[in-house]
Amino acid sequence: MAEQSAESTKVTIMLDGREVVAEKGEMVIAAAERAGTYIPRFCYHPRMEPVGVCRMCLVEVDGPRGATLQPACFISASDGLVVITESDKVKKAQDGVLELLLTNHPLDCPVCDKGGECPLQDQTLAHGPGETRFVEEKRHFAKPIPISELVLLDRERCIQCSRCTRFADEVAGEALIDFAGRGDKVEVAIFPGEPFSSYFSGNTVQICPVGALTATPYRFAARPWDLEQVESTCTGCSVGCRVAVQSSAGRLTRLLGVDSDPVNHSWLCDKGRFSFESTNGLDDGGDELSVTDARRRISEPMVRKDGELTAVSWGEALSATATILASATKSGPLGVGAIGGAQLTNEGAYAWAALLKGVLGTDSIDAQLGDGLDALHVLALPRATIDEAASASTIIVLAGDLREELPVLFLRLRTAVTSGTSSLIDLGPRSSAISDLAAVRLPARPGDSAVIARALTGDDAALTYVKAHAEGRTFSDDGLIEARRLIGADGEGVVVVLGRPSVAEDSCFAEAAARTLHAAFPKITFLSALRRANVLGALDMGLTPGFLPGRTTIDAPSATLSATWPTRPSTRGRTTLEQLAALADGSQKALVLLGADPLVDVPDATLVDRALRASAPIVAVTGHGSPVLDHAAVVLPAAVAHERGGTTTNIEGRVSRLGQKVVPPGLAWSDWMIAAELAAELGSDLGMATIAQVTDQIARVAPSHAGLDAALIESAAAVDGILAPLSRHQATTGGRLTDPVAVPGLAGVTTIGLGAFTGSVRVSEPTTEPSGQGVPALTGGSFIGAEIPDPPAADNYSLRLVATRTLYDLGTLVGASPSLASLRKTAVARANPYDLDRLGVTTGDQVRVRSANASFIVEVDADDGVLRGTLALETNLATGSAAGASMVSALVDSASRVTDVRMESL
Repeated sequence: MAEQSAESTKVTIMLDGREVVAEKGEMVIAAAERAGTYIPRFCYHPRMEPVGVCRMCLVEVDGPRGATLQPACFISASDGLVVITESDKVKKAQDGVLELLLTNHPLDCPVCDKGGECPLQDQTLAHGPGETRFVEEKRHFAKPIPISELVLLDRERCIQCSRCTRFADEVAGEALIDFAGRGDKVEVAIFPGEPFSSYFSGNTVQICPVGALTATPYRFAARPWDLEQVESTCTGCSVGCRVAVQSSAGRLTRLLGVDSDPVNHSWLCDKGRFSFESTNGLDDGGDELSVTDARRRISEPMVRKDGELTAVSWGEALSATATILASATKSGPLGVGAIGGAQLTNEGAYAWAALLKGVLGTDSIDAQLGDGLDALHVLALPRATIDEAASASTIIVLAGDLREELPVLFLRLRTAVTSGTSSLIDLGPRSSAISDLAAVRLPARPGDSAVIARALTGDDAALTYVKAHAEGRTFSDDGLIEARRLIGADGEGVVVVLGRPSVAEDSCFAEAAARTLHAAFPKITFLSALRRANVLGALDMGLTPGFLPGRTTIDAPSATLSATWPTRPSTRGRTTLEQLAALADGSQKALVLLGADPLVDVPDATLVDRALRASAPIVAVTGHGSPVLDHAAVVLPAAVAHERGGTTTNIEGRVSRLGQKVVPPGLAWSDWMIAAELAAELGSDLGMATIAQVTDQIARVAPSHAGLDAALIESAAAVDGILAPLSRHQATTGGRLTDPVAVPGLAGVTTIGLGAFTGSVRVSEPTTEPSGQGVPALTGGSFIGAEIPDPPAADNYSLRLVATRTLYDLGTLVGASPSLASLRKTAVARANPYDLDRLGVTTGDQVRVRSANASFIVEVDADDGVLRGTLALETNLATGSAAGASMVSALVDSASRVTDVRMESL
C-alpha cells in the first residue's frame, strides 16, 4: 500500500519531446529544472508561493485550444502535460519581456553591486534582443533611498518581481514594504515614517534579482569576480544556518544563506548575516582601543604586569596560565573552574574538557551562563529535529521570544503554522511574535509553567490553582480543552520547543513542566531553544558539571575515554552561578573564561560584581575585547567565527562543518590548539596535533559521536550536517534547492565546498556502551520523581519580573559589528495597562524599578500582552544611553526562584 501511495504521487509530463517524471502538483519550472532544463525566471522562488508576475518563464503548454503561452511557475505538473520551452514562440516572448524590462532599467552595471552576478545581465545575454528599439529618456528617481539602516533602495533598477514584498509578507510576516504608485511609477516603498525594521531584511537583498536592494555593509565593498568563498555554518545562534562565507583581500565581505532543507531554507537573520563585521574588526586592528571595547580584536597574548595588561610571547602567557591553574588546584580540583564554551567549536570544547576534566580533574565547567536549563534535561529528553517540529501536528512553545532568540527557527515554525501544517500552543509569560499564530495561548506567569503543564495532563488541583490566579490571564476552559485535544492521548506528533521563558525565573519550573508533559504524554518530543551558538555541542563534549564527552556521566565514562584521559573528576563540580558564588567567598581560587564575559552574559549582575571583587586570578580566552578583561590576569587570543575549522552542533544535535575563510589576526590560535599547548605546559599530551585528530578522538571516546570521524564530516554526505548519534538517524539527502536568482554565483553545492551528494551515509555501527553507562534514562530514578516546585506566592505591591533576551543586545557580535551596534535600543519596561493605571503612569513616562539587588529609572510602555502582576524587560540591555547606565540584569536575583520588583512613579 505504501508503495502504491508513493507511486500515485508521481506523474509523467512531456518536456521538449522527452518524458520527465514529476511530483503531482509540482510546478513545471521546478520539474524542468530537476530534469536539467533551466527556464529563465525573475519572480519565482522555490520557498515562496508562485505568483507569475514577471512573465519571464513563459512556455508553450498544449491544451484544448492548442499550444498557448503560460508561466511555468504557475502551471502544476499533471499526467500527460506537454510542455515546450525552446520554440520560436517562447523565445520571442522572452525577448519581449526582457526588452520591456530594459526600457527604463538604468545602464549602470559598472557601479552596481549586482554587476557580474546579475540574473538580468545573464538572461539578457542568453535570451534578450541584443539591442534596444527605445531611444526615449529613461525614468529617474533619487537614489539610493535608505529604507532601513541596513538596506538601500534604488528604484530605477527595480523590475517589480515582488520577491522582496512577498518574502516580507509570506515568510517573515512583516509586511513593512509594499508596492506603491501606478503604471510606470510603481515602486517598492515603506510606510510613511516606518522604516523597514525587520530582523530578516537582508534576505530581501539576497533574493533581489537586480541591484534594486543593496546592503549597506556590502555596498561598493568588492566585485563578485574578486570574491573567494567557502561553505560554513553561522554561529550567531544555535540554529546552525548554512552559509556561503565570502572574502576579498583577506577580509570578510559578505555572508549568503545557503538552502539547507533540514535547517534554514536559505534564510538568515540580519544578526547572523552582518555580524561578520565583528570578525574583521577595525581596519587598523583597533589596537588603540581599550581591551574592554568589543571592536578590538585580541591578536596577541597578554599578562598583567604592574596592574597593566602587557603583550607577551605565547610561551610566557602559557607559563603564567599554567602557574595560576597549578596553584589554584593545590587545595583540590574544585579550586579552579571555567565558564563558557558555547562559542567554541566541538573540537575546541572537547580539548578544553580534556584539559580541565582529564588533566586538572575539575568538574567545575559550565557552558551555560546561568540562563540555560539543567544539562540532564537537555541531553536526556527525547529530541525532535527542526524538520519534525516544522511538520508536527502540534507545537508547544515553552521558551522565550523565538523571534528574538532563534529568528530562523521562528521562520520555520511560522511557515508550519501559516501553511496549516501545525497548530501552536503558546505557554510563554508574555505575548510575542509567535503568540499571534497560536491556536491556544495559556500564558504562564514566572513560576506557573509547571502548574499549567499539570493542568494540561488533567490534574484537577493544578486547574483549581490556575483558575484562582487567572486575573488578567487569557486562560479559559475552552482554551484548556482545545489544548488537550491538540496534544492527544499520548502526544504523538507533538513537539515541545523548550527553553528558558524568563532568565529572572529559576529553570526548575520549565524543567518540571517538561518532566510532567513527558511522563503524561510519552510520545512527545522536545526541541531545545537554548540560544548560544554551540551550547548543545559544548554539553555533548562535557562542558557541564556531572558529564563527560558523549553524554556520559562522570561516574560512568566510556571505556575508550578512561583509557585516553589520564584522570577524571571524582566529584560533581559547580555551575556558573555556583562558581561565581565560590569566587566571592574565596572557595574557588581561579577562573577560566572560554569566550564568555560574565559582566554581559550572566543575568545576575550583582553576583558577578561580588565575584570579580574577590580578585581571584582570571584567564580569559577570547578573540575580542570585553569589559571583563579589566579583571583578567592573562588574556589568550583565540580565533573566532570564519577563522577556524572544525564542527558545531545545532539545537537538534546536527553536527555540521565549519569552513575557515580567513586567517586569525596576529598571534591568535584556534581554541583547541590553546588547550593542547596549555596541557603540554602542564606536562600532559592530549594527542592533538591537527583538527582532524581532535575530531577522530571525539568519535572514539564519545559514545554519542561514534562514527562521526573527520572522514565522514568532511565528505559530501555531511553537506547539511549529520545528526548525532548516528543510530538515531540514517543520514540521507536528496540534493538541495538552489535559487540561481538569489545566489547566481553558487550554481550548486560543488562550487561552494563540499561537492554534490545524493544517497545514504555508509558508516560502521556505533559501538554499544556497557549497560548502565550513558545519560540516565527518564523512566524511573530521581529524574522523573524530582520535586515539582510550587509557584512562589506573590504580594499585592510587587510585580513579577519577566526578563527575556533581545536580538541586538550588549553582546560581542553586535557591539563589534558597526552596522548592528547602532540598532541596539535602550531598555523599556512593559507592563499591563491595568498595572500602570494603578500607579497613575502611562506610555512614555519614567518610573523607578526596584528589586532587592538594584534600582534604576526606565521608560514604561503599556502592553496588553504582558500579564497583570508582571513586568517585562529585555535583559542584557542598558537602561539609558549615558556611559555607565545600569543593565537590566542587575535586577535579577539568581538566589531566588523568581524575582519580584516594585515600580514607583517619579
